[in-house]
Parts: sequence; structure tokens; C-alpha cells
Amino acid sequence: MTVAPLRVAIVDDHPMFRIGLAAAISDMAGIELVGEAERVDQVEALIDDASPDVLLLDVRLGQGSGLEVNRWLAEHHPTVKVVMLTMSEDRETALTALRDGACGYLVKGVGPERVEHALRAVAGGDVVLDQSLVAVMTEPLGRRRVDDQPFPNLTKREVDILELIADGLDNGAIARRLVLSPKTVRNHVSNVFAKIQVPDRPAAIVLARRHGLGS
Repeated sequence: MTVAPLRVAIVDDHPMFRIGLAAAISDMAGIELVGEAERVDQVEALIDDASPDVLLLDVRLGQGSGLEVNRWLAEHHPTVKVVMLTMSEDRETALTALRDGACGYLVKGVGPERVEHALRAVAGGDVVLDQSLVAVMTEPLGRRRVDDQPFPNLTKREVDILELIADGLDNGAIARRLVLSPKTVRNHVSNVFAKIQVPDRPAAIVLARRHGLGS
């Protein structure tokens, strides 16, 4: 059975960056670039015409804000996964984007491999954070002492998984790190979210890092 390619669109007002990103995507197997835009007022037509699965969205656009576009998409096109692109490692902007529905947040300058990983991961339901942003997402309360138990209702394995989530790893990376099956990791992650009472991965990252988890 033939698998449909992952449909990706770009919204960025920097022509050279957009051209380079488009060229990189064109070399990714199973991923198809279906449209581009540079202004906020072009996004609605882009979504209607191209029907992307994932949208790579600049945080700052010349004619408006990518954060506003992200909120609009969450309300009107919730099936479109958004990966925000930024020039700066700003914690509040990242938190706002993730809380408003974005599934990924990358700093411009990452390599094509990282972009490809992010596209595939968010399409599969994961949240992807740039490694440089994980460290500034929250101000941790300090490293845990050995006898500290910030989440006493979690098993040791669940704490290990939450720590890796706090480090910005997606389910696939966690599975490889702990030598577990992807299904087992998904089950553990669901249990962790339920036990610590968070709705999604960004909220889990914030809560975990506030309690000193993550490197």
C-alpha cells in the first residue's frame, strides 16, 4: 500500500531562508512541500489551497505575528500541526506558542536533519523543542537531592521517562534511550501525564523542570 507523503507548507517573510528551507524539504523522502507564504493575510488561502499536514511558521512576520497565526490555526484548522521557527531563544514566546497549540519550536539555523525529524515527529503526535530552548523554558527550582521525590506517585521508570521528556526528547528518542518499544513508551507517557495531571507534553515539560528534572 502506498503511503501518502507528508504535506508541508512554509510561512516566512525572509525569502532567502524560505528558499533554503524549501530546497531542504524537497530532498526529504516522503515529505512534499505543498505551498509557501510570506504574509499573515496569505495564510488562510494557503491552508485552503494546499491543505498541509504541518506548517512551518515564522514567529515574527513583517505584516503581523506568527503567534496570532498559530492561535487562529488552533481555532479554525486544529488538524494542522504547527512548528514555530524563531531567531531567538525566548522562553515566554516559546511557552505562549506551545500553550496556544504549536507542536514544535525550533531556532533557525538547525540542520535539515533536525527539521526533518521535527516534521515527522509532530505529524506523529509528538512535541518537539529545540535543544537550546529546553534549558530556558523554565527556571528550575534547583537540582534534586538524591532523596527528593517531587512526584512520589510515579514509579522509577515513569520518573526516568518524565526526566527525558523534560530534556526535550520525543517518544522515539526515549524508546531508543531506554531500549523500550514505542508502544511501551506511549503507555508510560500517558500514565505519567495522568498521574501528574497535565494535559500535554509542553505542560509536562514546564512542571517537570520546575521540580528540577531535566539537564
